[in-house]
Formats: sequence, structure tokens, C-alpha cells
Amino acid sequence: MRVNSVKKALKERKVQIGCGFGQLRSPEVARILAAAGFDWTFLDAEHGGFHIETLQDICRAAVTTGVAPIVRVADMQYALVARALDCGAQGIIFPRVESPEMLDRAVSWTKFPPLGIRGCGIAPTHIEYERATLPEIIEHMNENVMVVLQIETRLAAQLRNELLSVPGIDAVMVGPVDLSISLGVPGDFQHPKMVDAMEQIRDSCIQHGVAPGTQTRTLALAKFWKERGMLFLGCGSETGFLMEKASEIATALKAS
Repeated sequence: MRVNSVKKALKERKVQIGCGFGQLRSPEVARILAAAGFDWTFLDAEHGGFHIETLQDICRAAVTTGVAPIVRVADMQYALVARALDCGAQGIIFPRVESPEMLDRAVSWTKFPPLGIRGCGIAPTHIEYERATLPEIIEHMNENVMVVLQIETRLAAQLRNELLSVPGIDAVMVGPVDLSISLGVPGDFQHPKMVDAMEQIRDSCIQHGVAPGTQTRTLALAKFWKERGMLFLGCGSETGFLMEKASEIATALKAS
């Protein structure tokens, strides 16, 4: 059974780089991201167009090629979390969290008893057809599923210590677009209000033993936050990468 290398590396305080993935419905993208050197990608079932069958195909391709698939669910619902994990997700991102009580309940959906209340629908595909007992599988899954808290509002930032006190949180991914809107500086990702809020979140993460992280839209911003201690570091998306490189090539050829 595979160890979640991203979760393990974050515990060792090693930077793990990832990106968004939510538009191109092809498992081949996961293979490309793995070959490019990404550690993880979040499959965006909140804002993207993926249905459950697509999530399953991409998760299985990602796991076998070495990039950890982490699903951002559309809402805080048990069925969305459990089905994403049953599709092979190695982690869950919880969006729009502002309630410690709701977060605590949601974390319980990611763990089998006695640590949580996740229902057991284990199939041979989940362990790549290895032979293992049910107690061994349950222990392994509970140890390796990753839980990511998304902080993306002023209120969530204010409640960060209460949220981070919930047991079972492995990492935070700041949602900078929604946070910037909530702080009244939409799209100004290096506004002092944004930098201050994100640094406070980072410091609270460290205090609570949770890996701090953020998604970013540009390489410059990713480097900015890597230098400031973000470990679970996302940059760009599959469509953004394609657009950026395609534009670069087309512009260069037309200019010549």
C-alpha cells in the first residue's frame, strides 16, 4: 500500500509543490504533472467541471505516476468526501470553512473508526491488489489520507486558531482570491492587508503543528511565499500552464 509522500514530507517540513487541475478531463494531465516534477495537484470539484467518474480516472492515473491527487470538494458534505476518497484521492481540501464544529465533523468523514465515521467500501483497486487484512488497510488509510483546511475569508482568518485546534488537520491552503475579496482588496495579492493576514495564518499553522500553504497564480507569488515559509505551495493550473506556454511559442514565432 502506498505511503502518502506529500503528507510524510510536510511532517518533515519539506516544501511540496502542486497546482490546480479542474478543466481538462484527461488523466494524461496527471502524468504530465508528475513527469514535470509536481508533488501534488488538487482536483477542483468545487469550481471545476469534474464528475465522479472523471475524478476516479484521474486519481488512479495520478497515484500510479507519483503525483498525489487531492480533491477539493464542492461542499462540506459526507457523500462528497467519502466518494472522493473511494475514487482514490489521497487527500481532501475543505473549502469555505468558518466553523470549528463543522470542521471537526468533516474531518471525521475522512477517517475509518475508531478515528472517524467513514464508511468502509474498500475494493482491491484501493490497495492496488495487494493482500492485506482489513485492520491493516484501515490503519494505513487513516495514517495516509491528508486533510487540508482552506482559509479564504476574513472570518476564517480571525478564527484561525480555533480552526487549527481541530485534531487531524495536516495542512492549510490559503485561498488568496476569495481572501483578497473578503479583505476588501480584490486581486491585490501583495497588498499589506493580504500579506499580514497570510503571515498570521502561517505563524498560527506553525504554532499548531500544521503545514502552512497557499495557492498562487504566478511563479513570482509562489517564490514570494516559498521564501516566507509556505510548505504546501500551489502555483497555477493545467489550463494556465497550457495557455502560458502556447502564448509564449506563438508570440515568439510570429515575431520572428
